[in-house]
Amino acid sequence: MHTPLPPLVARAALQTLKESDPDLAAIERQAGPLPWRTRPRGFPGLFAAITGQQISNQAAAAIWGRVRALPGALEPAGLLVLPEEALRGAGLSRTKVAHARSLAAAFVEGRLDDARLAAMDDEAAVALLMTVRGLGRWTAEVYLLFALERADVFPAGDLALAAATAHLKRLPARPDQAVLRRLAERWRPHRALAARLLWHHWRHVTGRPSMDDVPGPPLPAPPPD
Repeated sequence: MHTPLPPLVARAALQTLKESDPDLAAIERQAGPLPWRTRPRGFPGLFAAITGQQISNQAAAAIWGRVRALPGALEPAGLLVLPEEALRGAGLSRTKVAHARSLAAAFVEGRLDDARLAAMDDEAAVALLMTVRGLGRWTAEVYLLFALERADVFPAGDLALAAATAHLKRLPARPDQAVLRRLAERWRPHRALAARLLWHHWRHVTGRPSMDDVPGPPLPAPPPD
């Protein structure tokens, strides 16, 4: 499967980032070119993020493939009328079904809106997303990074980022969120690119695929701007 490479503006930022940190500079030499992964904006992207919470990429990809095949599942109003049995049958837990319905209701009621989120700064967008049941900081930051392609978002609650940083920096233990955020300060204003590099490093080290690399139905493409 062909994975797009970073756009030119990101390549320029990557060069600046790697010049400031030799450890990050070594990642592409060892793991190959950084793939440029994105998520759809709006309800489908957030729904996909909920699906992937606290499970492996392989499991998330398999469940998402079944979920997105359900008629109307990628539209807020359509999701709300799907019976719980259909969503549970696709592999969603009861808790994730409840969270998906809360997300859909937020879009239907106008509490969430793609254009409004896109116009907000990072912290304001994260705060708004976290008002929806089931959307924590990690989910919100992952959405901003992959769907809105924000340049300086760093999901410090991500275990793979912590593990990758510990391995790359030869730390004695995996850093907690507070320590990882402090470590990431040196990568401003390109922390999202640093996160992408760290995930790329960890996939290379562990051999674990991303959600996009798992065979199966593809994720929906982002809508045009």
